[in-house]
Amino acid sequence: MNHRRQSGFTLVEIAIVLLIVGLMIGGMIAPLSSQLEQKKINDTRAAMEEAREALFGYALRNGYLPCPAISSRNGQEDRTGSACNKRYGYLPWATLGVARLDGWNNLMGYTVTPAFSDSVLLFTLKTPRDITVATRDAGGQLVAATGVNDIPAAVISFGGNGYGATSAQNTRILDAGVGNLDEKTNLQSGGAALIARDPSTDPRAAGGAFDDMVSWISPNILYNRMVAAQRLP
Repeated sequence: MNHRRQSGFTLVEIAIVLLIVGLMIGGMIAPLSSQLEQKKINDTRAAMEEAREALFGYALRNGYLPCPAISSRNGQEDRTGSACNKRYGYLPWATLGVARLDGWNNLMGYTVTPAFSDSVLLFTLKTPRDITVATRDAGGQLVAATGVNDIPAAVISFGGNGYGATSAQNTRILDAGVGNLDEKTNLQSGGAALIARDPSTDPRAAGGAFDDMVSWISPNILYNRMVAAQRLP
């Protein structure tokens, strides 16, 4: 007596198919996640470059640099008379006419040398600057990325983890990092001492895990543009 062969898939075959599909999906998710993160990084770089160019333009137009923003809701510069009410805070996006957020939808930070934001005693080629940017060398030691006390202003993004940033919903993201010493420096130095280095997710790395992004104004480029526009000397 012949038995009709059973049609369809067995449970083992179905399990094998599901395993293969799962592996394929898992293999696709990692590259997609990496691509999305890289897009956020690229978007942030573009926003920071736009902000930097706007700062150059503001200085050419006014003869001084803007103050940080009034608040996370009000992007006008926080100025009373000729002086700023703070030197370190949010990028004054409304005053500059640029994007408010970085690629992770957090507000960007901004720091300015007070002598460069004074709207009465306009800065000159000899005006002292007070912002220093450091980095890490191959051995993990802090080394100068700029001249000491040489930077007029800088723009900061607090990266993918957003530690210390303020979100688009006006929520402050607490610094939950452990050992992220360089990120803490960018948060706690008052804007006068910043660190810009390669990103790392390893808390054991020199300076700890790090994903901040820092873009600064070169005094030499600023002076060159001011002289070319006959705003200096």
